[in-house]
Amino acid sequence: MVVGGFFGDEGKGRVVAYLALRRNIRLAIRCGAINAGHTVVYGGRTWRLRSVPSAFVNPSVELGIAAGGLVKVDVLYKEIEETGCAGRLCVDERAGVIEEEHALRERSSDYLAKTVGSTLQGVGEAMVDRVRRVLRLARDVPELKSYLCDLSGIANEYLDEGHEVLIEGTQGTFLSLYHGTYPYVTSRDTTASAFLSEVGVGPKRVGDVIVVFKSYVTRVGAGPLRGEMSFEEAARLGWAEYGTVTGRPRRVAPFDFELARRAVVLNSATAAAITKVDALFPEVRGLRDPSKLPRRVKDWVEQVESVLKVPVLMLGTGEEVEDAVYLGEEE
Repeated sequence: MVVGGFFGDEGKGRVVAYLALRRNIRLAIRCGAINAGHTVVYGGRTWRLRSVPSAFVNPSVELGIAAGGLVKVDVLYKEIEETGCAGRLCVDERAGVIEEEHALRERSSDYLAKTVGSTLQGVGEAMVDRVRRVLRLARDVPELKSYLCDLSGIANEYLDEGHEVLIEGTQGTFLSLYHGTYPYVTSRDTTASAFLSEVGVGPKRVGDVIVVFKSYVTRVGAGPLRGEMSFEEAARLGWAEYGTVTGRPRRVAPFDFELARRAVVLNSATAAAITKVDALFPEVRGLRDPSKLPRRVKDWVEQVESVLKVPVLMLGTGEEVEDAVYLGEEE
């Protein structure tokens, strides 16, 4: 499992893509909804994905969208075409479907737009309709008929057979409806337990939970952000970013050890992955060989491991998926 450790934007997509290329994964499953964008840069191309799993970069990996997920038909079809994954993607028949009316309802809410800082993609309103038992599911939409499957059944069958299944969580731990900075949160739980529930896989089947952090903290929208710096200062450090879905400037703060430690606890993490390490230590940009890590970077990683009490599995050192230093044991 791969989950976000802060407020989203940690680089989960590139971590999932990297693992899909490195490990012998049979099936990769995307959770969440279209309000979370995962960016994948591979082979000189860039994809900004809101539905298709980031593991698509490995053509041998089967792909799925979880029962607890929400899809929007036009967004999904666009991404299927862009990634060329039509023959190996399935959508759980119980996944929810976002309609245009859901986005319209959200855009009419000043509270969501101005106070909470919602992406206004219709996700929250679709979740409301799901709770009210009036939301259309994937099985009710003719355009999705050729993609329907019982993804929970497939995932558990593959696990029974000894195959590796990868679950791609979305957003970040502290955007969780229950464990985040309420009310400045998303409309679902965003911890590992919740993503297992979305897929329909029990907790005893999990081998690894990798929590992804960035070398600094960002968040889009309102809510507390300890140590927040001005956008100008963030730009000076090379930390200025914009949201994948909204295009809004991301708020920025230094790496938060306290939040990171809590994310490890909430997710029962077995390891951490840290992206954008090259933004903190420019000398490692593009580095892939762990034997060439500078001493000061090793010292920082050791500090992170000491505080979090879990090993750091990999470091992202550039935009490309394969720009990474793998610190785990060789497969």
